[in-house]
Amino acid sequence: VPTVVFSPPPLAVCGLTEAEAIARHGPDAVAVHKSTWVNMLYSREFLVDGQHMPKTFAKLVCVGPEQRVVGLHMIGLAVDEILQGFALAMKMGATKADFDSVVAIHPTSSEELVTIPPWQAKYSLRPDAYTPSYEEEPVPAKAR
Repeated sequence: VPTVVFSPPPLAVCGLTEAEAIARHGPDAVAVHKSTWVNMLYSREFLVDGQHMPKTFAKLVCVGPEQRVVGLHMIGLAVDEILQGFALAMKMGATKADFDSVVAIHPTSSEELVTIPPWQAKYSLRPDAYTPSYEEEPVPAKAR
């Protein structure tokens, strides 16, 4: 259940915590990806000398070799607005590679969730890894 605490700054959570994922899946099956950034509201165009620039933090909790996203935790500006779409992706079984395959909308804070390193390819770009769809006739490797 996506949950938001409308506080200054807002807090947004969905899914398992890191500790819950480890308890359920074991420490070897859990990978955590984190990012900290300054919100675009504080970009150079809007800065005032001496202005406080609060940071936003996000954590993806992933499990298994496919790194299915089972937890998302954020605190900072606009995270309350970001959570809904990512909660839907998680409900549909999104993986870290699914997140990484999304073109980031710039400049937004949500782009940070689809650019957290390390980047994982969803699709293989190797010519020998071609997999035809069910509508296509198989193409021999030499013809590719």
